[in-house]
Amino acid sequence: MSTLYIVGTPIGNLGDITYRALETFKSVDVVAAEDTRHTLQLLSHFEIRKPLISCRSQNEEFASGKIIKLLDEGQTVAYASDAGTPGISDPGAILAGLARKAGHNVVPIPGASAFATLTSVAGAGGKTLIFEGFLSPKPGRRRSRLRELLSTGDAVVLYESPFRIVKLLTDIADIDSNRRIVVGRELTKLHEEITEGTASSVRDDYAERTKIQGEFAVFISGNKNIQLVDENSEI
Repeated sequence: MSTLYIVGTPIGNLGDITYRALETFKSVDVVAAEDTRHTLQLLSHFEIRKPLISCRSQNEEFASGKIIKLLDEGQTVAYASDAGTPGISDPGAILAGLARKAGHNVVPIPGASAFATLTSVAGAGGKTLIFEGFLSPKPGRRRSRLRELLSTGDAVVLYESPFRIVKLLTDIADIDSNRRIVVGRELTKLHEEITEGTASSVRDDYAERTKIQGEFAVFISGNKNIQLVDENSEI
């Protein structure tokens, strides 16, 4: 029985990598990665040299077989997605499940995630938070799922690309123009930007921009959270 480490890596700022993550990369026999070129840059920055093996979402089940074979041979393996924590809108979940099923230890090495990063500064309470990740790129499915999510009354966190962020914000505003949202762009990176307001005001802001770059996380406040704040304020 060997060990597979699931390693969280920075979502932008390399200074966010943990000491434990670096020590793990240094100690294992092989590093598996969503994109070996991307992870090679990360390892090279910290002067770590290890054999690399690819394990992408497109070939995760097949690549997992190769990684489990390495584990069967007694080698230790660390897995890293391109950024953030594997298994959270990133590959890694299938590998972790298959490795555990094969009888190997699967050890989490916690790290950054855009989900947790944005939530920490969103300024909304409540016990329930729905993480949905990326919605369908198909307009009908995206709007239908948004209606379901907003109807729960709970806070929701979504991910979106720069190519569809205005469409997503428009859909949210069309459903509930006054819903409070917080948009995080390029979180932890040089051009980090956090925008807060009603769904309609944030949509208008981004719709007026001529050029939109970066990756996005979107926090949608829940009606339940707002009601709890109102009730507590009356006590």
